[in-house]
Amino acid sequence: MQRNPAALKEREFDVLICGGGVYGAWTAYDSALRGLNVAIVEQGDWASATSSASSKLIHGGLRYLETLDIGLVRKALLERQMLLKVAPHRIWPLRFAIPVFKNSRLGRFRLNMGLKLYDLLGGNSDEIQPHRSFNRAAFAKRFPFLNIGNLVGGFDYGDAQTDDARLVLEIIDGAVSAGAVCLNYCKVTGFIEKNGRICGADVQDKVSNEMLRVHSNQVVNATGQWLTGCQMLEQGCRFSKGVHLVLPRLLGDEALLLTAKADGRVFFMIPWYGLTLLGTTDTDYRGDINQVEVGEEDVDYLLSEANRVLNKSLWTKKDIIGQFAGLRVLRSSNNKAISNVSRDWELKTLNTGLLVSIGGKMTSARKDAAYIVDTVCKNLGIDASCQTHARKFPWAPEQHYSEWLLTTKTEAEKLGIDRESALWLLRRHGKRVYEIFRIIKQDHHLANRIVPSTPFILADLIFCAENELVVKLEDLFRRRLPLFITCRLNGAELTYLAKIATGNLGWDKAYLENEIQFCKQKWLRL
Repeated sequence: MQRNPAALKEREFDVLICGGGVYGAWTAYDSALRGLNVAIVEQGDWASATSSASSKLIHGGLRYLETLDIGLVRKALLERQMLLKVAPHRIWPLRFAIPVFKNSRLGRFRLNMGLKLYDLLGGNSDEIQPHRSFNRAAFAKRFPFLNIGNLVGGFDYGDAQTDDARLVLEIIDGAVSAGAVCLNYCKVTGFIEKNGRICGADVQDKVSNEMLRVHSNQVVNATGQWLTGCQMLEQGCRFSKGVHLVLPRLLGDEALLLTAKADGRVFFMIPWYGLTLLGTTDTDYRGDINQVEVGEEDVDYLLSEANRVLNKSLWTKKDIIGQFAGLRVLRSSNNKAISNVSRDWELKTLNTGLLVSIGGKMTSARKDAAYIVDTVCKNLGIDASCQTHARKFPWAPEQHYSEWLLTTKTEAEKLGIDRESALWLLRRHGKRVYEIFRIIKQDHHLANRIVPSTPFILADLIFCAENELVVKLEDLFRRRLPLFITCRLNGAELTYLAKIATGNLGWDKAYLENEIQFCKQKWLRL
């Protein structure tokens, strides 16, 4: 992938997509596969807002059954099943366990009924097995770190997991390969109108500061939390802040679904890159949409609720390795409890012809994006059906996945990559992993981990820097590899790694130093 802003000036587009999160990415990919002339612009990096601040799950949302959002759950579960088949490197099964205590808000009977419905809505699957029930002794044995004083038993059920930022990047790469012009760090400064209809946008290339005029027959606004600044009334949507903490390894290969005592809402402990992802919060947000930060109250809430169910080695703020916050965009609602507001998605067509995507979930973004493209095609008089359903992901191996995984992991380990890092490397890059193998064959030192505590290797860092549209250092260390939230780098380590990774990017000394200083101030504060 190479950044080419000049391509925006070369032709009139059928559709211009504003916003490079998961909804924008899927819309661009589907549009390009249908043969449309497509451009997508993102004011920051790909997936730099909510789409890299999720719980990293591809799931139906078990808790939505309690609010009778059955249609939403069914849609998401069908997408989960399809995605597990077409992208096994990107989306993999994850088992969730639910402990049941004497004072649990939902008892064994209601949970069992809910899980039966969840299994039914998900359909039959080789990848996801039905839920199971455990007595007190069996559940306690599986999770010895739990406080079992009031434990009466538990359940487990299947869902799936991903790396959200890499999912978006892979879809963007697919859009590029299908002919779309994809430009990050390109900000929409205003829309072009003719006879009351939007027919393009003025954009600023934030790398060169060049102003560009992009002509397009149809414009889609998929900017998420920035919708309020683009012809959307503030009361047209509602923001919920979600916070996650990254903590030391606690779990094996299973996650926990827990209920908070303070407010009765669901939160997770999830294994992620060999660590524990704890989250999420769900609180109304009315602050600056450009400065969404983790607050002390968010940290206190998550640590307090987690420690309530642990039997020893209670987590403190000193244990926090990383943290991040994002905004969910929800449809306007009078419901006082933000956690009870529907997560379903909506497409609005304004009287200017602008299509506006509101809300939604990462799991069902592909299906929702297909509807956006259906609408675009209808408006343009183009007869072209969705091309993304059941289509292999761009980086998915051609071979049967389990066989490919076994042989490729063996090849990785022969190159000196440790077993855990090899697994994550294959999940991160799919069939492109052979390009990283070639880097290692030229310098075997690059098979080593970047830092001992996390399963990322030096060759991965170099490959991402040179091939994945990195414009700023934060792109590389937060989203291409989540180093800023999975390990505690010091200033000297950051400087050393930054110079290694960006050596072939043509960055001058002053630019690199500014990038290092920015990242030190923003990310090395814990």
